[in-house]
Amino acid sequence: MSAPFGVFPPKPSATTALFGDGKTLIGAVHLPPLPGSPAYRGQPVGELCRFAVEEARAYVANGFDSVIVENHGDIPFLKPGQHGYEVAAAMGVVTAAVVAELGPRVGVSILSNAGECSVAAAWASGAGWVRVNQWANAYVANEGIIEGQAARTTRYRHAIGADSVKVFADVHVKHGAHAIVADRTLAEQTEDAEFFDADVLIATGSRTGHATSVEEVVGIRDHTRLPVVIGSGIDPGNVGRLLAECDGAIVASAAKENGRWWGRVAPDRVRAVARAAGR
Repeated sequence: MSAPFGVFPPKPSATTALFGDGKTLIGAVHLPPLPGSPAYRGQPVGELCRFAVEEARAYVANGFDSVIVENHGDIPFLKPGQHGYEVAAAMGVVTAAVVAELGPRVGVSILSNAGECSVAAAWASGAGWVRVNQWANAYVANEGIIEGQAARTTRYRHAIGADSVKVFADVHVKHGAHAIVADRTLAEQTEDAEFFDADVLIATGSRTGHATSVEEVVGIRDHTRLPVVIGSGIDPGNVGRLLAECDGAIVASAAKENGRWWGRVAPDRVRAVARAAGR
């Protein structure tokens, strides 16, 4: 289902409300395995909090605006609706420690595609937004068939009084077939995500760390009135060119000491991205 462009009145810019004017740089805090995941080794949640705060400080002290906290160590990822209470609890406590440092501009993403669980953690911690990879339609991913979470997440958000938590929704989502039968154009998928009440749209490459094309960014930007940010593949060589076409970017691999998402944040690499972005 695709809404005719312009059917609903435009929303105030969520990126401006959260981060202020200008191009936004957001660093990804990729947490170690959390309680309940196969690789969790029993460290106290307080230790996870210290890790997250250290990573967040390394980003914002070196030119970034904020961070998004992700349970990236919980491999293999669960599908929406399968996450236990311990996931929302741990993510809420860890994110609250980061929010205490940075305020509500912090985001939350619980993988894979766990919109309701992410909203619960964001609301409990005081975070201002969540990332949901598949907001409308469906796709085939490593976890299986992943369906859009808009209907359940928006109802849950409203039911717990968390309407202030904004949704950053991927379009043409990475890590999977980009539509079950490949009959949805980029323009249609963009309009679907806006029609289903997303607040910000995310353009990505095909995998974590893979560059997003300018054509992808422009194709999304030209079919929405919402802010557009890039969610994959930003590095010092392309950040200026890509930011010229959108409102901001989420950065991970290029800011890590080994150039991979599972490394620690390296301040010199953060500064290199920030300088290339004009900071």
